[in-house]
Amino acid sequence: EPDSSLPVNAIAWRAALDIAALLPLSEVDTFGGTIVTEWYSMPSRPDERIKLTIFIIGRELRSDSVSVRVHVQKRSADGWSDAARDEAFASRIEDLILSRARELRAESLAEITD
Repeated sequence: EPDSSLPVNAIAWRAALDIAALLPLSEVDTFGGTIVTEWYSMPSRPDERIKLTIFIIGRELRSDSVSVRVHVQKRSADGWSDAARDEAFASRIEDLILSRARELRAESLAEITD
């Protein structure tokens, strides 16, 4: 275990930070295992914005140790209002984080065996 002082899996945490860093970050809580991004609008969809909340749970690197919520808001004349969460996109982000974690783990194992 690279950093046993972390209450969550260090590789999953690093992978989540790598993926989340594509958006501006609002809050990073290492001990709670939580990453929250700022609201972000894709240039192609200026009237919609998303915010990610990423949870890293536990010290094991398993598929259920990463949970993502994608909050969606739509713009109207009255301003922004909450829309349904995007479960499909959340699932894709979870897969990205887990893929990145597997890459990081493979790299660290390669360093050990060199």
